[in-house]
Amino acid sequence: MSQDFLQLIQSGNEAAVTAALENDPSLAEYRDAQGVSALLWSVYTGQRKVSILLMAKLATLGIPLDVFEAASTGDEARLQAILSENASAAQAFSSDGWTALHLAAAFGTPLSVGALIFRGARVDAVSQNAQQNQPLHAALALGKNPSTIELLVSHGADVNATQAGSFTPIFSAAAANRIDLAEMLMEHGANPHHASDQGKTPADFAREHGHAELAAWFDSLPA
Repeated sequence: MSQDFLQLIQSGNEAAVTAALENDPSLAEYRDAQGVSALLWSVYTGQRKVSILLMAKLATLGIPLDVFEAASTGDEARLQAILSENASAAQAFSSDGWTALHLAAAFGTPLSVGALIFRGARVDAVSQNAQQNQPLHAALALGKNPSTIELLVSHGADVNATQAGSFTPIFSAAAANRIDLAEMLMEHGANPHHASDQGKTPADFAREHGHAELAAWFDSLPA
């Protein structure tokens, strides 16, 4: 039933998730073989309404969110409480290889990002998984929040840091057709012509995603 529950979460079927929780409240604290909680799974799969259901059930059961869940859901109050009790939580890695700052940058809020940085979270922390990326990569790939990106960069995040495949954050801006984010990164020194391990540039990424105008803009930039 537990694996079926994760599938229900991914489907976004709120009624079915509610019924499953009523039948077996312990599902709210289920974790998969990798240690990813049901709540984090709902965040990863973009099921915000299901996330709210799960947080409500966990609260009813008296089960507090951990640092990764609080960071990814934007629960600043819980995050602050955790960090006040244990500042080292800002440096910890989740069972699937992320720091809380990665998750806050990808799914949370600028306030969560700021709280973690204030408590010593490293903006240059490299994820312990196949992506081998930094929080700025996560912010560009998923969150795309300009305030979060500015926070990370202003606190030392390297705009030219590479992740697996030698992709830099600007590649995500190109794929998403976000010239505003590309310009923001370039204002801080991002190289718009960096080539990945496959020899692809941000212009190539923009072109492959159907963003011809953005690709042409990248191509027009001086080397």
